[in-house]
Amino acid sequence: MFGGGGGGLDPRKMKQMMKQMGIDVDELDAEEVVITKSDGEQLVFDDPDITVMDARGQETYQVVGEPETRDADAGGVTAVESGEAGTSGDESSGAAIPDEDVEIVAQRTGVTEDDAREALEATDGDLAAAVERLE
Repeated sequence: MFGGGGGGLDPRKMKQMMKQMGIDVDELDAEEVVITKSDGEQLVFDDPDITVMDARGQETYQVVGEPETRDADAGGVTAVESGEAGTSGDESSGAAIPDEDVEIVAQRTGVTEDDAREALEATDGDLAAAVERLE
């Protein structure tokens, strides 16, 4: 990040310096991180590397990974709530679930794409929750 070559700091030395300054660094185990931008677009990081730095009570999170970009559905909550009532929810939220997500859930669980889409709609597009629901 600060240039190549051998002039960089030794990671152990850097960790010691940070500890002396009262900064603790830990790894966080997470399956997914979703960042929703102000324009409604979502950045979804599957299986990211997360580092948490605690500097005297102020926590900073660093997320490393390759995000997938999705458009957030403003009516997602309404679609899930009405989806429990019948087919009217299926029509409004069907376009909100990306086909890629449906394929992922179907492949992981071995169910049909229709069943995978239904599980994703019931979990507001949450991949992990939909897979768990079908297993």
